[in-house]
Amino acid sequence: MDDLTSDVMFEAFGKTLEEVFEASAEGMFSVICDIDKIKPEESLTIEVSAEDEKTLLYEFLSTLLTESEIKGLFLSRFRMKTERKNNQLIMRGNAFGEKMSPEKGGTVVKGVTYYGFKLEKTENGYRAQVAMDI
Repeated sequence: MDDLTSDVMFEAFGKTLEEVFEASAEGMFSVICDIDKIKPEESLTIEVSAEDEKTLLYEFLSTLLTESEIKGLFLSRFRMKTERKNNQLIMRGNAFGEKMSPEKGGTVVKGVTYYGFKLEKTENGYRAQVAMDI
């Protein structure tokens, strides 16, 4: 994708919807911080809902980004569960991390974009493609 100038794109995979969401969150925070050095010292509760899986993933990542900024946390671990209620998919769970620090910081991510954004079912589970504005 030669026309990407200020975006970072990654792929994430999972056998279940929860696994691909968790892997996508890890992919996003691998750009934001040195995720391998982030200890799960603090917890953030996350809940998002949408009518379809793709929109749910977009809302999930956008909410994680916003909440981590508000709370000043770098996140590294994610435990999510999905349920369907009244034609809505609901993803809820916890994200774990520690207070932001310059020495563990990476690239500032401004937001998740719909450019090239995909979530598809594969024979092995799910594959996501996520682009972020940096």
